[in-house]
Amino acid sequence: MDSDDECRISQGDYVVLKRGDVYKSVQVETKKKIIFEKQWIFLDAAIGELYGSTFELDAGGKLCLRKPKNTEEDSTEAKEAGQDNRHIIDDGKSQKLTRDDIESLKEQGMKGQEIVQQLINNSTTFRDKTEFAQAKYIKKKKKKYESKVTILKPTSRILAMMYHGREPGKVCHLRYDTLAQMMTLGNIHAGSKIIVFETCAGLVLGSVMERMGGHGSVIQMYPGGGPVRAGMESFGFPSRFHDTLHEFPLCKVNALLSGTLNVDEKDADSANNGQSEEPSAATSSGSSESQSMEVSTDPSEAKKMEEREKLREQKAQEKRVKMEEKRKRLAAAAALLEGRNADGLVIASRFHPCPVLLGLLRFVAPSRPFVVYCQYREPLIECYTKLREQGGAISLKLTDSWLRQYQVLPNRTHPVLLMSSGGGYLLSGITVCADTTTSGAPRKTDEPAAKRIKLDEISSSSNSSQ
Repeated sequence: MDSDDECRISQGDYVVLKRGDVYKSVQVETKKKIIFEKQWIFLDAAIGELYGSTFELDAGGKLCLRKPKNTEEDSTEAKEAGQDNRHIIDDGKSQKLTRDDIESLKEQGMKGQEIVQQLINNSTTFRDKTEFAQAKYIKKKKKKYESKVTILKPTSRILAMMYHGREPGKVCHLRYDTLAQMMTLGNIHAGSKIIVFETCAGLVLGSVMERMGGHGSVIQMYPGGGPVRAGMESFGFPSRFHDTLHEFPLCKVNALLSGTLNVDEKDADSANNGQSEEPSAATSSGSSESQSMEVSTDPSEAKKMEEREKLREQKAQEKRVKMEEKRKRLAAAAALLEGRNADGLVIASRFHPCPVLLGLLRFVAPSRPFVVYCQYREPLIECYTKLREQGGAISLKLTDSWLRQYQVLPNRTHPVLLMSSGGGYLLSGITVCADTTTSGAPRKTDEPAAKRIKLDEISSSSNSSQ
C-alpha cells in the first residue's frame, strides 16, 4: 500500500473521533449513523481526507472539512476588559438572547463561531468581566455551540487515553504512560515471540502487536471460553498482523507443562456429542416427516422438509469446520509454547497475578524480560517474594508509575485539577536458568506443577464472571 494511502481515511478503516477530551473508536462506513456526544454523525465526507483533519458538523450530521487556521479562529475577540468582577451579579438576566432565539439561529444555518459572537454582543456583563473571565466565557460557549470533530488514526496512546477517560474499569485503570513503560520493560520489538495474558479488553495485546509491526509471534493466553479482542480490533491491523497472532487457553497450561495435552480430546468429545445428536435429530425429523407425508401428500410441504434438512446439514458442517479450525489454532499455539523459548512475557489482568506469573514464566527462555501490571501493590509484592524464594528471575523491580499534567497558560500555569491519582504498579525482571537461584542454591521442584500452579481456578472464575 502506498504511504500516502495509509495517511488517508478509507472505507472500512477503524478511526478515533476526538472532540475536546472525549474519544470514541468507530469504523468508517458509508451511510451509517454514529452517535458521538449526543449528535448524529455521517462519516461519508471523511473518506479520502487525511488523518488528523478537523471537521465541522452541520444540522444534518454531515461533516464539512474545516479550513486551515486563519483569522477565523481569532474572529471571536474579547472586548475591553474591566478591572475585576466584584460588581457583576449573576441574576440570569445578563443574556438578551433566549433559548428560542439561539435555536432559530441554528435553523438559519448560522455556524457555532457566529452564535458565540452573537452571545458576546448580547451580553450586558461581558465588557465588565476581567480578561481571564472573558477568555473563560468564550471557551465555555465555544465548547457548547461549536461542533468540531477531529478524526485520528488509532494508536496505543490514543486508545489508552480513550479507555482511561471513558471506561477505566475495562482496562484495569491502565494509563497510557504505564502502558508505554510496559512495552519498554518487556523489550517488545519486531521478530520476537511474546506471551501476553491480559484482561484489558485487548488493549495491551493490540499495543504489543503494534510495536512488533506484524513480524514475529504473539501468543495470547486467555481465561474462560474465548479471547477478548475488542481493543485490539480497534487498531484496524491488516491481515498480515493477524497471521502472527495465536491463542491458547489458560486451563490447558498444566496439561502442556506435564506433557499430557491432547488437542483432539475436547473437540472429539464435542464432535461425538454432535454426531450422536445428529442421528437422533435426523430420526425424529424422519419420523415427523413420514407422519406428515402420511397425513398430507402436498409437494410444497415435502419441499419445505427437504430444505430444512439441507439447512440442518449445512449448519452441522459449518460447526465441524469451525471446530477443526479451532483445533488447528490450538495445535499451532501449543507447538510454539512447547519449545519454552519465548522472548518475553506481558501480564496485565484483574486476576491475582502470582499463579499466572509462576506458570507462564516456565515458557520463557533464560535471559528474557517479563513485566506484570496490577492496579494494586500487594499482589505484586507477593509475586516479588515468591520469585525471590524460588529463584528463576533476577533484577526484580517493583515500580510505581506517576504522571502529572500541567495547564500552561500566561500567568495561569498550574497542575490540572482533574487528573488521575495513580497509574498502577509494575513488576519487571529478567529470567535466568530455572535450575538455580541467584545464590546458586538448587531450586525446589518437589511439588508437582499442577499443585503449584492453580490456573484452572482462574479459568473457572472467569467463566462465572463472564
